[in-house]
Amino acid sequence: MKIALLQIAPTGSLSGNKEKGVEACRKAKELDADITLFPEMWSNGYRIYDRPAEVWTAEAIQPDSDFVKDFGKLASELEMAIGITYLEACETGPRNSLALFDRHGKRVIDYAKVHTCDFSVECALTPGNDFYVTELDTKNGTVKVGAMICYDREFPESARILMLKGAEIVLVPNACPMEINRLSQLRGRAYENMMGIATCNYPASVPDCNGHSSAYDGVAYLPKLEGSRDMCILETGEEEGVFIAEFDLEMMRDYRSREVHGNAFRKPKKYELLIEERIEAPFVREKHREI
Repeated sequence: MKIALLQIAPTGSLSGNKEKGVEACRKAKELDADITLFPEMWSNGYRIYDRPAEVWTAEAIQPDSDFVKDFGKLASELEMAIGITYLEACETGPRNSLALFDRHGKRVIDYAKVHTCDFSVECALTPGNDFYVTELDTKNGTVKVGAMICYDREFPESARILMLKGAEIVLVPNACPMEINRLSQLRGRAYENMMGIATCNYPASVPDCNGHSSAYDGVAYLPKLEGSRDMCILETGEEEGVFIAEFDLEMMRDYRSREVHGNAFRKPKKYELLIEERIEAPFVREKHREI
């Protein structure tokens, strides 16, 4: 299963991003990709930190806009699934969204970022309501795919819920510096849930980003190896490009059938505190007071 990570820089306009995105998708198809993933909020290049909120929120587009629908048509033309990201118009404020089209051009996932960065300018966004998994039809067979976006990865519950819903691979659009700790989060999410995670970031030419898109297959142990193996199957550099992460689904499924992580020995009744509505921690309240 080949996933193309489009580590590309935005152009500064919706039309320019569409044109460049189409070109990158065609390149991914040339590389025999089954799924192609954009970085976070590709429609406006995640330009939300250097402009007033009323300016960037006005750039939100409808889910059925030509920008989004044309990537669905492209998915059908190329017979390749495409995960396009965009700033979605919403009555309660825009959403940070991903639309996943299968190789027939059918829209199979509409996901909005659940864990918006409410400590910053993303407080102007409307959070999503749930996490979704779909059975994606590809030329190499079906695979159960889910999605989370950037800051979602910092909450282990995001990946855990996707695992419980059956996700084999999780797509993660991203827009931030991917340093050792954030990369370690992704590695941890893959390890503890025995699932693949593919993250697409912007290149270093984009402010506050540094490339290092990555993919982890979640397979920590193999019978023929002593000790553990490196689950990282791809980590890019900082440069712009289209990068292919190749997942061995047969190996991943065999691993899941016999290993002890994920859902094997969980004790859900011990986790009731996790679903209580909690007052924010004191240090968070103080930080908000300063802002």
